[in-house]
Amino acid sequence: MADTVPWRPKAGEIPTDPGVYRWRDENGRVLYVGKAKNLRARLSNYFAPLPTLHERTRRMVLTARSVEWTTVGSEIEALQLEYTWIKEFDPPFNVKFRDDKSYPYMAITLGDEAPRVMVTRNRRIKGAKYFGPYPKIWVVHDTIDLMIKVFPIRTCSDSSYKRAMQTGKPCFPGQIGKCGGPCSQKVTIEEHRALVEEFVRFMSSYDRRVITHLRQRMGASADAMQYEQAAKYRDQVEALEAVLEKSAVVLRDSVDLDLFGIAEDELAAAVQLFSVRGGRIRGVRGWVVDKELDIATGDLVEQIVQGNYAAGDEPPREVVVPELPEDAEALQEWLSQRRGGRGTKLSTAQRGDRAGLARTAKQNAAQALMLYKTKRSADYTTRSAALADIQEALGMTEAPLRMECYDISHLQGTNVVASMVVFEDGLPRKDQYRRYTIAETTDDTDSMYQVLSRRLARLDEDAAVPDVPDVTTDDVVEGSKPTKRFAYRPQLLIVDGGQPQVQAAKRAMDEAGVHDIALVGIAKRLEELWLPDDDFPVILPRNSEALFLVQRIRDEAHRFAITHQRTRRKRDVRSQLSEIPGLGPSRVAALLKHFGSVARLRAATAEEIGVVPGIGPATAAAVVAKLAQAPTSASAPASASAPGSASAPGSASAPGSASAPGSASAPGSASAPGSASAPDGAAPVRDERSVVVVPDVTDDGPELPA
Repeated sequence: MADTVPWRPKAGEIPTDPGVYRWRDENGRVLYVGKAKNLRARLSNYFAPLPTLHERTRRMVLTARSVEWTTVGSEIEALQLEYTWIKEFDPPFNVKFRDDKSYPYMAITLGDEAPRVMVTRNRRIKGAKYFGPYPKIWVVHDTIDLMIKVFPIRTCSDSSYKRAMQTGKPCFPGQIGKCGGPCSQKVTIEEHRALVEEFVRFMSSYDRRVITHLRQRMGASADAMQYEQAAKYRDQVEALEAVLEKSAVVLRDSVDLDLFGIAEDELAAAVQLFSVRGGRIRGVRGWVVDKELDIATGDLVEQIVQGNYAAGDEPPREVVVPELPEDAEALQEWLSQRRGGRGTKLSTAQRGDRAGLARTAKQNAAQALMLYKTKRSADYTTRSAALADIQEALGMTEAPLRMECYDISHLQGTNVVASMVVFEDGLPRKDQYRRYTIAETTDDTDSMYQVLSRRLARLDEDAAVPDVPDVTTDDVVEGSKPTKRFAYRPQLLIVDGGQPQVQAAKRAMDEAGVHDIALVGIAKRLEELWLPDDDFPVILPRNSEALFLVQRIRDEAHRFAITHQRTRRKRDVRSQLSEIPGLGPSRVAALLKHFGSVARLRAATAEEIGVVPGIGPATAAAVVAKLAQAPTSASAPASASAPGSASAPGSASAPGSASAPGSASAPGSASAPGSASAPDGAAPVRDERSVVVVPDVTDDGPELPA
């Protein structure tokens, strides 16, 4: 492979001015549009030696046949030109916005003779004042129903209004009390306009003084014994209070901002936008974008913010994002221009209420990303296409209807465990999941070799088919319930990792004499697939359903392994501490809660342990002595044997198996690429996405001997 592409322009030919660049293929199609403060510095990154580039960036560079640029006067002009070209050319390697749905708004048609309030998804009504967006259309209808009890403004359609004004007969909504416009013959156009202005003023500020005035009128009417009028004011107060309750107070009354929460992985990102006006959440909007190239979070934030406000939405006084882009000043100036030069602040949430709201937005984004990925793999047609694509990409003779994925999890070389998850027809079979405990190992590749060897040794022990009575005779044939074993041979084995893990699994397959099952490894950083003995990985299209399915299998195996590893750590330390006289379950729980992790508890001194409520000096010294004697690695539990089978040392443990104190410990090993190590006793999370996206199920499958 050459160091770079042969058509690379000379460095002196590329200007150092700010500008926008376009990559084109041999047919002249625009592949990617980007901007830069310094065109020469930015483009030189793409022309670095090809092996050093990200896999998908390298694919884009190798696909391209030319690059062209346009210099501009400032970073603001570059930002605007980049967005224009992305919309014009729709480049395949730029971020793809998958938000194809519009959101409902409450609109007041101030440009009409008699303005009306309505629910609409059209943001281009001339002269209209908009409130929202709202997450659900029924929320808008509920708000309007409550508001017109206090501000009875027009709700009928234009045709109904014209017909009522011509005939003098109120429109149907007016007859049933749902429309308070001039067509109802109760108010004039001028009086109605005043009501509309009060409606808009309250919705814009949520001013509680309106409620205060209504309460005063209610009290005055009650004192004057005008009880019907007082009841009317009472109902109006309750309606406004209900509107305020539906809009949660999250910040000060004077705060107007839009807050973006983003959850992302290598392939996609989910966005949640919280619109806060007057300190209240006025609307929530979410969408998903597909990422073709591996871009930084700051660059992703820039494209999301620009895409949101370039379509016509006016930015508020402040926009809060998870991470500031590199050219945050230019983006902030662009937002200010979109706001008519009144100024918009671009910031991140560091602490306080804003940080709490940002965490909520990110949590919602993580759930949206999980739902998006689940929906993509739930459809039968989509799953079938994904399995066919995997078959073609890996050169298999048949579609992988049964796939098994393996992952290794440990904490700095200790508590080494493994997981096996099973997907049939593209869906998880949790009753087929297996957990493995690895007593002694040297590194991740050795662990993978052990697990695959144990699995392949029982490859042909398929579940026995129960006897079925013969309905053609009167004889009764006794049925037998099959034992919990593996259903049938898989067509594809997936290991979490790159070439080292794949080679270890291949060695186990060769020794077991298994040559009719495909094997592949998935490396999480670049999401590429590694086949045995191949020097280059298989790159699935970034937006393909096949890659989503393989990624989901890998994430599920990772989650299942981590859950097992955490359970063993907690069980081991609790069993050790419970042997200390005077240390019951409540004090053990207090110790673990105080230090937060097993590693911190092991590193603590007697004085530090003694500050925990209920732990005296003698007990603290006993805890230190006990933990110093206990091995730091996972005790290998004595696993329960399957019926009729002998339990081999280090086999997958059965449910409820007890740890054997003093068992052989796994030596600390250097983590191979893809290992699940974590410092200071933190959870061994290699891919945080898998923990956020996939719910933690504690009883997914039996823990049986493999």
